[in-house]
Amino acid sequence: MATTLTVCATCRGPGWAEGEPRQGEALALLVEAAAAGSGVVVRRTQCLMGCDWGCNVAVQAPGKLAYALGRFAPTAEAAEGLVAWAALHAGSATGQVPYRQWPPAVKGHFTARLPPLPEEP
Repeated sequence: MATTLTVCATCRGPGWAEGEPRQGEALALLVEAAAAGSGVVVRRTQCLMGCDWGCNVAVQAPGKLAYALGRFAPTAEAAEGLVAWAALHAGSATGQVPYRQWPPAVKGHFTARLPPLPEEP
């Protein structure tokens, strides 16, 4: 099953000023470009309720651990790191990825890990 990166396109991030493009929108565009042809699904949402962290992303797949990440700047490095980590998540049976395999761009950005939902009877 594919891993999905859900990017908050409305994140404002630190230093955002009224009238400027939202940083979440910029990150979403970069993640979409980085994910092209990777097998990682990217979708946008209006809010992940991590406003204190700015530029938030969720990583999810059915039957696997889910993760929330934040505190990203809208950069190509961040987008490429997110897609690379999501690909590792996709290749893991449980969604857990050994720390030594994490791209540097995602280290220090994890804010939550959620257990998979139980399967329906």
